[in-house]
Amino acid sequence: MAFNLAPLQNLIDQFERMQGIGHKTAQRMAFYVLGLSAEQAKEFAKAITDAHTKIKQCSVCCDLADEELCPICKSNTRDKSVICVVEDPRDVAAIERTHEYKGTYHVLHGAISPMDNIGPDQIRIKELMARLNDDTVEEVIMATNPTVEGEATAMYISRLLKPLGITVSRLAYGVPVGADLEYADEVTLSRALEGRSLI
Repeated sequence: MAFNLAPLQNLIDQFERMQGIGHKTAQRMAFYVLGLSAEQAKEFAKAITDAHTKIKQCSVCCDLADEELCPICKSNTRDKSVICVVEDPRDVAAIERTHEYKGTYHVLHGAISPMDNIGPDQIRIKELMARLNDDTVEEVIMATNPTVEGEATAMYISRLLKPLGITVSRLAYGVPVGADLEYADEVTLSRALEGRSLI
C-alpha cells in the first residue's frame, strides 16, 4: 500500500536507476532517506547537489577534481614520466588502494564501442595525445578493462603511440589470488600463462 505513494515510488525509481542497484536495494535506500530527520535530509540533498556542481574533470588527466588540477596531477612526488590509462575514475581509486603505483593517470571516461556508437572522439584520447607533446612521458600503461571494448581501446591507443617512441605496456591479467585453477576460464588461464614471471 505504501508503494502507491507517488513521492516514495519516485524516490525508489531514482535509486533504481543507479548502476548495480536492484529494486529491493532501491526500496531500502528510499526508506532510509524517509527515516532521516528534516536536517539530515537537507544535508543529504546538499551533498548530492554539491557533488554534482563542484566536481569537474582535472584539466590534465580528466580524473575527478574539485579544482583545476586533481591531487595526483598537483603532487610533486608523482612520476610524471609514466601515465596509467584507465576507463573510469573508479579505476584510479582501485589502483591507488594498492599503494604500489607512483605515476600519473589518464581517465578516458569510457571505451571504444561501435555497438554503442562510442568511437575514439567520444572518449578522452585527444587529451591523452596532447599530454605527450613535451617528451616527458616515457611509458604509457594500458589499464583498460579486460573486455572486448577495453582491449579494442588499448590496441587503438597503442597504435597511436608506437610512432612516438613511447613504451606501451599492458596490465597483466590472470588467476586471482585464492582461486582454484579448475574454475578459471580459458581466456583467464591464457592470460596468466602469457603474463607469467620468474620466482
